[in-house]
Amino acid sequence: MNYLPRIADRELTNRLSYIGAVLIEGPKWCGKTTTATQQANSILKLQDPDMREAYLVTAKTKPSNLLKGATPRLIDEWQDAPLLWDSVRTVVDERGGEPGQFILTGSNSVNNKLIMHSGTGRISRMKMYPMSLYESKESTGEISIKELFDNPAMDIDGIMSNMGVNDLIRTACRGGWPASLKLRNSTEALRIAKDYLDGVAESDIINVDGVKRDSALAKAVIRTYARNLATLAKRANLLKDVNAISEGCSDRTFDDYVKALTRLFVIQDISAWSPAVRSATVIRKSPKRCLVDPSIAVAAMGLSPRLLEIDLKTFGFIFECMAIRDLKVYTQSLYGDISYYHDRYDLEADAVLHLDDGRYALIEFKLGSAEIELGAKHLIEIKGLVHKHNENQKQIVLREPDLLIVITGGKTAYTRPDGVKVIPLACLKD
Repeated sequence: MNYLPRIADRELTNRLSYIGAVLIEGPKWCGKTTTATQQANSILKLQDPDMREAYLVTAKTKPSNLLKGATPRLIDEWQDAPLLWDSVRTVVDERGGEPGQFILTGSNSVNNKLIMHSGTGRISRMKMYPMSLYESKESTGEISIKELFDNPAMDIDGIMSNMGVNDLIRTACRGGWPASLKLRNSTEALRIAKDYLDGVAESDIINVDGVKRDSALAKAVIRTYARNLATLAKRANLLKDVNAISEGCSDRTFDDYVKALTRLFVIQDISAWSPAVRSATVIRKSPKRCLVDPSIAVAAMGLSPRLLEIDLKTFGFIFECMAIRDLKVYTQSLYGDISYYHDRYDLEADAVLHLDDGRYALIEFKLGSAEIELGAKHLIEIKGLVHKHNENQKQIVLREPDLLIVITGGKTAYTRPDGVKVIPLACLKD
């Protein structure tokens, strides 16, 4: 299968143009090494079984020897030899800070105690995710997130998606793993996420820091996250749910497993946006529970496309996870960040997409057309709260949202009379 271009390609090119080294972080199997290889002129694979021991010995005695080679030089799975981090930083300095020297890839974060310097000014951190619908050539890409922010009045009326709800279900079950695209929508493609789940629970969760952990408990934690996907489930309730599946999990053990799965980029909770538009005490601040790819939730709960076709309520949460994944991919070059808003009056925005220049969009995810009206109503009410706050608080003025968007599993894009944009997920791109 030919290489499918990634949005991360452009971001990597950009970063290599101005800084000495780029670290690509993200979950296993999302394509970090393949993407890095497209731009690398020499490669060091620390997990090469024929050379691994020799590489690790050299990394401990004279790590700079491993950095010799044509640039950009790719150091794959660098976290296996943490000393290389400081060596990369030093070599970048010795070469006068010349940009584009190294690319580092890794599927888990390293304990900061193992490195001496943050790498600031020498190493740029870049996140990578499983493939979005646009990258897998399933979104038409006719509506650009960047263009929407630059021109909120752009005409989107009548733009059509090629995907119906059942198509989205099959794509979510398959996931955004590059390996699954070789098989597309076949039964075998669904095995990729199940194999990923097994690998994380039986191997990666131990290899991440060398701590012995139980695979059944690891799967129970992931399954609990899947059962509470895109909700504000409290930690105590998650722990109770885990113990219903696998007895004997303490608070401390639960936190340890969640931390390890976060380091592996499997769990990716969404934080709360807490503007003081009513009172700081009424904003819910619990993290929204999320996984890096919807297929993990499908695999953990033992679901299938056929089961989800008759349980669209469950698929609604999985759809939200898929949409968040895609928005993270599409806004990477804009340094986008995603949070959510939910107050005790149940006024909510499923996502708040912030750009680093201060612009932001309030977003609701609604699978079907029947829910669009409620989603739009929530967004307009939150915008009204911000406006009212600014009228009453002259000294602390909040920026009003630049966009109000309902992302749907429907077929047609349009702008409502109230200004809310209704956009099918499978029409979006960066």
